[in-house]
Amino acid sequence: MVGTDGEAPTVAREYIDAQCDSTAWNGFRFRDGDIVVASPAKAGTTWTLAILVQLIHGAPEAPRVGNICRWIDFTLFREGRMEAVEAQTHRRVMKSHLPAYALPISPRAKYIYVARDGRDVAWSEHNHLFKSEDMLFDALNAVRPAGAPEIRRPLEDVHEYYRAWMAGRSSMGQFWDHVRSWWPLRHLENVYLLNYQNLTDDLDGRMAELAAWLGIELDEATMARAVRHAGFSHMKAQADAMFPEMPMVGGAQSFINRGSNGRWRDVLSAAEVAEYEARAIEELGPDCARWLATGRF
Repeated sequence: MVGTDGEAPTVAREYIDAQCDSTAWNGFRFRDGDIVVASPAKAGTTWTLAILVQLIHGAPEAPRVGNICRWIDFTLFREGRMEAVEAQTHRRVMKSHLPAYALPISPRAKYIYVARDGRDVAWSEHNHLFKSEDMLFDALNAVRPAGAPEIRRPLEDVHEYYRAWMAGRSSMGQFWDHVRSWWPLRHLENVYLLNYQNLTDDLDGRMAELAAWLGIELDEATMARAVRHAGFSHMKAQADAMFPEMPMVGGAQSFINRGSNGRWRDVLSAAEVAEYEARAIEELGPDCARWLATGRF
């Protein structure tokens, strides 16, 4: 729920699974200007965080994004997290994978909700899970609450993973519920809906729009450098420095994978494409489904 000035924001209900625990936000002390990036898993969160680091910190070459932008509701590596966030003196950016009903919406903060066509999410999920190291599965399953699905490495066949994803058997959260929860907040002054496709279509323009919305002013040279550093080719080249110790086979090079949409086009049949498009409208309504697929309202 949305808080008002002087009132601590509350949530409609808690959300806890193997990766996310909404109670981590309980008592969180927001500051004026805080930025929260929320999204379903594998929908463009890291790219958006990297963009914000470029805009806020003057276009650094290879920033440690995970250290600057903490994932508040992650179930692992909790020790010292909140203390580190509280100690930050620069404008803070936090990450969340929570649906809107489980995340406190403070009037002191700005929220960027990032989403992506579900088919692209499924493809990215498969890469992430297939290449994750065993220790990550063991750690997540050790903390998952009773009743939450076990997180397992999928088979190599991405098409098979997509079919399971469509059947609701993703272990990385309920995608439709997530998008559906944020869509009604799009009219709030402190909520900005960003589609992955917006970034691939016009990174320069979208970064300029985000900077203006956030009240960030950069000179022309710094903005040009920020856009260059936020581009996929630069992030791929600097991945090992930006995301060291990534628990994936191939490390950060597997984490920063393709940076593109539409890999499903050469795999899914016409019937499967039609099934997905009908499902998106059924789950989200035509307006939200169109935005999710195209980035256009």
